Amino acid sequence: MTRDDDRFHNDRTVPVPRSERDPGGVASLADEIEVEDDFQPEEEPQFLRAQRRVPVRKGPVTRKTANRLRIVLIAATVLGAIGVSSAGVYRYATSSWRFRVESGDSIETAGLQNVTRAQVLEVMGGDIGRNIFRVPLEERRRQLEEIPWVESATVMRLLPDVLRVQVTERKPVAFVRIGSKVSLIDGGGVVMDLPAKSRSKYSFPVITGMADSEPVSTRAARMKIYARLVGELDANGASYSKDLSEVDLTDPDDVKITVEDPGGALVIHLGDANFADRYRIYLNHIQEWRQQFVKLESVDLRYSNQIIVNPDARGAGEKRPNP
Repeated sequence: MTRDDDRFHNDRTVPVPRSERDPGGVASLADEIEVEDDFQPEEEPQFLRAQRRVPVRKGPVTRKTANRLRIVLIAATVLGAIGVSSAGVYRYATSSWRFRVESGDSIETAGLQNVTRAQVLEVMGGDIGRNIFRVPLEERRRQLEEIPWVESATVMRLLPDVLRVQVTERKPVAFVRIGSKVSLIDGGGVVMDLPAKSRSKYSFPVITGMADSEPVSTRAARMKIYARLVGELDANGASYSKDLSEVDLTDPDDVKITVEDPGGALVIHLGDANFADRYRIYLNHIQEWRQQFVKLESVDLRYSNQIIVNPDARGAGEKRPNP
């Protein structure tokens, strides 16, 4: 190896002494360039962080959107098929002779005791010959409940061609005299005609003091007073209400009852409270009153300190101290 070759070692440039340069003493630009001994190429890092990939849109519709569109299309197809099938079934059901109410025998009834089948057919008879699916069940129910004896009713379709009517009847609690007519009345103040044929035998007092022109709400309020009267008289197994033959509810503040005993009918004024206590006063003293008064027609027990005998007779009744 020559000397000039020794000047280049380990890939670096060694400065050439000026005495060894060009004999002319003129230094070239290349001779002035020195390569620093510590210059080394940059080492690549041991670990490289992967760069985040930028999603590239491959087409106008993504895969997620395509899946959603596929689901929507399937659902629309299924719903369309169901709709077409339902429409076909509806047309068949509402037009086929198989679902026609042919006669009164196709109208079944249940729960009738005082309501007659004829009354039910007055409401339902117009549906004979009609398709069972075209019968307005809710309207028929309301019409049936307008019958006084009907408390509630249910109308059902039994395929293919039967209508079933289930009736719950009202329970009467007393007779009621309105004008010259005697009827039955329930706890809600609804008046029912006496049934022509009934399996039940009723033994009730007769309620007076009601008018035919009164609304049901007014009669219902009076019947609450009657229920309280009977409840107090029959408390603790007393059963005093069986002695009542008539209850006058004309004045809510003065309930008057009529009872029958061996001496005849007697009207008792009980007021608006303490019905049982006042009635026991009557039971304890009726024999005494019968002996003292030749004609005993009524007694007023509303006052705590006195008893008024025959207050309903002409003139003032006789007042006696309350024992």
